[in-house]
Amino acid sequence: MDRLDNTIRPYAWGSPTAIAHLLGTEPTGEPQAEMWMGAHPGAPSRTTRGTLVEVIETDPRTELGAEAVAKFGPRLPFLLKILAAGAPLSLQVHPDLTQAKEGYEDEERRGIPVDAPHRNYKDANHKPELICALTEFDGLCGFRDPLQAAGLLDGLGVDSLKPYVDLLHAHPEEAALREVLTAVLSADPQEMAHTVTAAAAACDRLGGDYAPYAGIAHHYPGDPGVIAAMLLNHVRLQPGEALFLGAGIPHAYLDGLGVEIMANSDNVLRCGLTPKHVDVPELLRVVRFEPGDPGILRPEASPDGEEVYETPIDEFRLSRYVLPEGGGTHDLTRPTPQILLCTAGTVRAGEHELAPGQSVFVPAGEHTQVSGAGTLFRATVII
Repeated sequence: MDRLDNTIRPYAWGSPTAIAHLLGTEPTGEPQAEMWMGAHPGAPSRTTRGTLVEVIETDPRTELGAEAVAKFGPRLPFLLKILAAGAPLSLQVHPDLTQAKEGYEDEERRGIPVDAPHRNYKDANHKPELICALTEFDGLCGFRDPLQAAGLLDGLGVDSLKPYVDLLHAHPEEAALREVLTAVLSADPQEMAHTVTAAAAACDRLGGDYAPYAGIAHHYPGDPGVIAAMLLNHVRLQPGEALFLGAGIPHAYLDGLGVEIMANSDNVLRCGLTPKHVDVPELLRVVRFEPGDPGILRPEASPDGEEVYETPIDEFRLSRYVLPEGGGTHDLTRPTPQILLCTAGTVRAGEHELAPGQSVFVPAGEHTQVSGAGTLFRATVII
């Protein structure tokens, strides 16, 4: 079992205080957006044996287990993060596995450098995600019913939004949503900037259901993603609640602290709320224009105290233990690799005492017992 030394990424949208508060350290004065735990080559966790990438490459069958290597290859298939949003992230979607492979191979054939700003596919993998709230957490997830979106836009009283309102009344629903998103992202940039400015002023004035979009527009003035965001469900998670974000589901995180787990991929297609590249044709190929409830997840409790966030993904499995004082010892031994993360209290995992924000990597089959009084998240895979 290895204690992990993890990198904090200073993305501009990060909170300057949330991760520092969790860790019990002084804020740096800079945004701290994500703390990465895993073997992603961009920022692998460090151990006394080297980086987690190096540890796994030295002996993947021992570290990951023979069954996990057979199923996923000689790599850790998930990345665990603490995510602290102090400002809205880009509005985005992720491809499914087939789309990722096709997109990656196409860009490789065309000789687009993997670090080029206009490249969409950094790898050939999909990137399903799960975000679990540690604090109240605001986000956008999936399309609203088109008639609800039409009512929201119409209530702004902005004349240049009327054509979109009319389109949203068309049938079938999927075609209406596709046509409106296409029109918003393809509109003349100057004209759309005027529309967004007028919509933002109306959101400020009206408040209530419009307040989240006023906040988004404050961070991204004139961005067409402000209008695109109003097509999506606004979700407010309470601590312990989660969202699963599958392929093609448009989403954005707005504010809050959470534990995020995802398949180990960098593939992102952006819809807006970003100065980065937006590839509208490729985005439209990947987005699933299916309205519906975003589906807030609550953990399923088992008799041994493990609370599991059920998802249709094998590359990751996230669960948590809320350990009471004097609650005894729990055996977490599994034939798969694990990362254990403390988010509250003090938890002992093997010989390691973990405070909030501290984590360990557990090789497959390693005898693992935990105890203490606190909250422990467990990330592993399904074989």
